[in-house]
Amino acid sequence: MKDYGLVSIVTPSYNCADFIGETIDSILSQTYTNWELLITDDCSTDKSREVISSYVEKDSRIKLFKLEKNSGAGVARNNSIKEAKGRFIAFCDSDDRWYPDKLECQLDFMVKNGYGLTYSSYDTCDENGNINGFVGCLRKLTYPKILRDNGIGCLTAIYDAGKIGKHYMPSIRKRQDWCLWQRIIKEIGEAHGLQKPLALYRVRSGSISSNKIEMLRYNFNVYHQECGYSKPVAAIILGGYFLPYYFYKKIKQKRDYKNRLAVSKK
Repeated sequence: MKDYGLVSIVTPSYNCADFIGETIDSILSQTYTNWELLITDDCSTDKSREVISSYVEKDSRIKLFKLEKNSGAGVARNNSIKEAKGRFIAFCDSDDRWYPDKLECQLDFMVKNGYGLTYSSYDTCDENGNINGFVGCLRKLTYPKILRDNGIGCLTAIYDAGKIGKHYMPSIRKRQDWCLWQRIIKEIGEAHGLQKPLALYRVRSGSISSNKIEMLRYNFNVYHQECGYSKPVAAIILGGYFLPYYFYKKIKQKRDYKNRLAVSKK
């Protein structure tokens, strides 16, 4: 297998003791083995750090950092990015999983084409790990498209820091990953997606994915506070640009998942 260089995997941790073992196991199962896993714990109050420490003791590629105060996933991710030594920066949250060939497939796709930012399709599951959906990605994202909707699942994203430099997330509590993709694409022009699902996203109760009112509020804040649009313009973008595409995408995701199920049963 070709060695494309060290991959620094960024994982924020907060009260994820029930899931993070599965996350780490999925990374340990990667066919591409030149990686480091940088977990920054955001002051967990459960046994997350104990679970993580048990893996740190067994594999020197896994490192645990601890924030002094609870600061949110963006700050935790930024701490891991700061500590990263790899050419590539990849992201996997503490309740998600990667399929075994994720890094191998995506790095090959990335390096052969000279891309600075890539992502992929992914499957979704419930809190018990039962697969219940599929999110197909677009083949290419330009700035207008990433402004319309966060078309990059954070658990699938990789950027080439050797090519475009290190990029950090804003310290806002929610949607900081979307802001990062906007910034990178605005700088480099476009990002590219692999149609193959390479990861599994866990939808948990109380997440933005399950709370639509909260999602709209956070998206409005991105348009207004991070993108710099006035409140009236941010509201117009949200209602006239984001929402129509959001409903179209949800219908398409259900159709795509049904089609995948039908194919798998043949």
